[in-house]
Amino acid sequence: MAAPVVPETDSIRRAVSLLNVVDPGRFPRLLSRLLQKLHLKAESSFSEEEEEKLQIAFSLEKQDLHLVLETISFILEQAVYHNLKPASLQQQLQSIHLDQDKAEAFASAWAAAGQDTIEKFRQRVLTPQKLETIGWQLNLQMAESMQAKLKSPQAVLELGVSNEDSKNLKKVFVEFSHQELFEFYNKLETIQAQLDSLT
Repeated sequence: MAAPVVPETDSIRRAVSLLNVVDPGRFPRLLSRLLQKLHLKAESSFSEEEEEKLQIAFSLEKQDLHLVLETISFILEQAVYHNLKPASLQQQLQSIHLDQDKAEAFASAWAAAGQDTIEKFRQRVLTPQKLETIGWQLNLQMAESMQAKLKSPQAVLELGVSNEDSKNLKKVFVEFSHQELFEFYNKLETIQAQLDSLT
């Protein structure tokens, strides 16, 4: 068997357990949609309204739906980067305990659209910004009542970024609730796993 390209991190194990109970009849369409949008990194595959419908269709909480969508995209990206054959992709997924019907759905979707997806990635022109600095702070928002009771704290990340065209440092501020920060952490774990698999 080929070297594993989909590592069994905690978030991927959780996603696999969720994927295994997803309605197999609706699953191929979901895969097809994610494959079509995979190369458009800055663009979300689904609108908020569509995500709400997916939550109902697949009986998933919002956080679990996001984990499932991110994991599917990660798996498909791995297939792009490693130029996997459909049978190899299926074998890889079954090795991380994804049910055979879901693994076969991945293989079928990849057989149908994989080469087109790889070509879209090749044609995509990137001008990435480089992360230079990271800062953070906590914002403790107070309630408007006389008692001024503490509301949920917000974490603010300050990201200093630059690009090749400019020497100037641009600061981007991103605010997270506790839940949003947790979801961001899971994304970072997925990114780290992908980087590890490529080195």
